[in-house]
Amino acid sequence: MNPATASAPGATGTGLAAADRATLIHPTLPAHRTDRTVLVSGRGCRVTDDAGRTYLDASAVLGVTQVGHGRAELARAAADQMTRLEYFHTWGTLSNDRAVELAARLAGLAPGPLRRTYFTSGGAEGNEIALRMARLYHHRRGEPQRTWILARTMGYHGIGYGSGGVSGFPVYHTGFGPSMPNVHFLTPPHPYRRELFAGTDVTEFCLAELRESIERIGPERIAAMIGEPVMGGIGAVVPPADYWPRVAELLRSYGILLILDEVITGYGRTGHWFACEHFGVAPDILVTAKGLTSGYIPHGAVLVTDEVADAVTGEQGFPAGYTYTGHPTACAVALANLDIIEREGLLANATAVGGHLRGRLAELTDLPVVGEVRGVGLMLAVELTADREARKPLPHGTTEVADALREQAGIILRTNPYALVINPPLVFTRQDADQLVDGLRSVLSRVCSPRPPPTAATRPTPSAGSPN
Repeated sequence: MNPATASAPGATGTGLAAADRATLIHPTLPAHRTDRTVLVSGRGCRVTDDAGRTYLDASAVLGVTQVGHGRAELARAAADQMTRLEYFHTWGTLSNDRAVELAARLAGLAPGPLRRTYFTSGGAEGNEIALRMARLYHHRRGEPQRTWILARTMGYHGIGYGSGGVSGFPVYHTGFGPSMPNVHFLTPPHPYRRELFAGTDVTEFCLAELRESIERIGPERIAAMIGEPVMGGIGAVVPPADYWPRVAELLRSYGILLILDEVITGYGRTGHWFACEHFGVAPDILVTAKGLTSGYIPHGAVLVTDEVADAVTGEQGFPAGYTYTGHPTACAVALANLDIIEREGLLANATAVGGHLRGRLAELTDLPVVGEVRGVGLMLAVELTADREARKPLPHGTTEVADALREQAGIILRTNPYALVINPPLVFTRQDADQLVDGLRSVLSRVCSPRPPPTAATRPTPSAGSPN
């Protein structure tokens, strides 16, 4: 795409941008922004707007579309199911064949003893259910005082009451309070932020803090710890290899459940079906969504052990259900999506192309603005900095960079205040990766020049990455 021929921000020939401004409330969009990019079609790793311009989707929308855009197989799966049994629920004794089939499929893919499934419509719903299950598990076992949840600063788990309550960004609490009580936030295992660890080993610091926090709150009062195996909201933060095994062991010694939020990392993004396999850990509760259907229809699945499932069902049943729990059309699309991931070897592609992309991104570290390249599989991030040695973020944030990438290079990706977040479809090719890196170099070389520090009015507000 020649930048000289690129359309102006929000320019359209159909009036859709104007209609959008008049009717839609966009998450995270400040009121002063009037530009819009209105997308109308997609194929593979590319999407097209209403002015006819095509963009490389380096974000898989929100880390969702594992198999890429415009897959006819998934449309057919939905249409076939809709003509047979479009919708029913799984409340009480009722069920449907697609929900049964998908639950069995997930039991075969899940690590360790995660053999039972509760269906949701998305990741935030899944984390709400996981928190409820964790507390109810202990209540039904005679320990109702176990209500505390351990979470992590910079962790993201959704915007529900519970899921937002355990998300470690101020933006999800300020003005919405009071938040869910009995939540304690821990230091994230973010090696790039070395100032967090007082010069000590990352895992040793985090384990000591975890142990001290448990003893101070009282292990008999803590229900669970929740965390992303690889932190997505803050930008593909991969913990040290020994972090999760040691955390899981410590929690188990206190009888505290481990909830892993794999809403972004699940279904091949890291080169494994689930990222916890990368660390050799199986949680008590594993939350998934996004890549389960590649976003073609909203769906999610919470995977739990028999021990947890037996406790939260018991004689009284699990007293929480969503209208669309076990939606047969969503389950049919999920099954077809999993077939594509397996048939096309997309886990291996995430590893191979992800490795190539990470190597190419590492070339960008010759630019002063690039502080770090990190990630695993096709879950990557480029940390931008105004000062490499001090590791200071850009004074104006990363939004301007993302805007320039879209308008000047035809590339769409996600950002947070510190990093460019790269979660492309798992069908990404080496050629796609090269186009992305070439576009990044071109834009970063032009846009990220030194500027005076921002005033209070222009300073960016921290926000998390992919909403669940």
